[in-house]
Amino acid sequence: MEQLGLEGMPRRLYSCTPSRLNSWLDCRRRYRFTYLDRPAPAKGPPWAHNSVGAAVHNALAAWWREPQERRTPMMAAILVANGWLTEGFRDQEQSLAWLERAREMVSGYVASLDPSDEPVGVERTVATRTAVIAVSGRIDRLDRRGDELVVVDYKTGRRPLTADDARFSLALAVYAVAAARVLRRPCHTVELHHLPSGQIVGWTHTEESLARHLRRAEEIAEEAAEADEAYQAWAGPNRPPRGNPRSSDPNPQPARTVPAEIDARFPPSPGPLCSWCDYRRHCAEGQAAAPDKSSWDALA
Repeated sequence: MEQLGLEGMPRRLYSCTPSRLNSWLDCRRRYRFTYLDRPAPAKGPPWAHNSVGAAVHNALAAWWREPQERRTPMMAAILVANGWLTEGFRDQEQSLAWLERAREMVSGYVASLDPSDEPVGVERTVATRTAVIAVSGRIDRLDRRGDELVVVDYKTGRRPLTADDARFSLALAVYAVAAARVLRRPCHTVELHHLPSGQIVGWTHTEESLARHLRRAEEIAEEAAEADEAYQAWAGPNRPPRGNPRSSDPNPQPARTVPAEIDARFPPSPGPLCSWCDYRRHCAEGQAAAPDKSSWDALA
């Protein structure tokens, strides 16, 4: 009997996070290194600015989990110190200087908050689906203001922010859509809270602008899914388990050589950001496009 074909069958939903979609947009080679290659190429050394950002985010999440009477600026400073990360700094002196700076940054920020204004969620994971994608992500903080939800995202970088950063953020728009669907409350406003300056920038979306962002996410997902399928058809079902070693790993597994026709689906996007790429050592184009940076150079 002739076997029935699968023509017309819907494609499986592309499972992703906003970070994965943005990685595809930023550099398809880095996307391949991060999400597809097994074993993944060894990363370079940790970045000091990532250590600062992680410690600050963790402290703020922990602060909201404290009993209300303990939500003080002093407690925020203690939580930063308790969870401080030392990776990536030039030396102990620099690490301690930035610890003090982070303590001041976080304690100053929480001094502007009402400890009794309980968030709807802290480090809250939300998810939603369309006909194309199954997307999920974790929101730094989800507030309730009146009958609406507000997505809050903390930022610790040195670059000043504008309302356009909130307006055009694919991640924030996806979080707003997902939060509204999960919690069954409207969510149109997204905010970026820049802790170094105390600046808050936001944008209030319409249903139409959120729908545009979601369509854009679907378009990115369709491009990435097509490339993923070609890669997986070459790699086969028996790939090594996922791993993402740092350069300090004593026995990293050798990477497989990707054939030219597959590599061509994941071209690099050389530019200034190549200086900060974890996989710079594996990309000749990235090395030629931007100078090497020390692991602490992104600190303000």
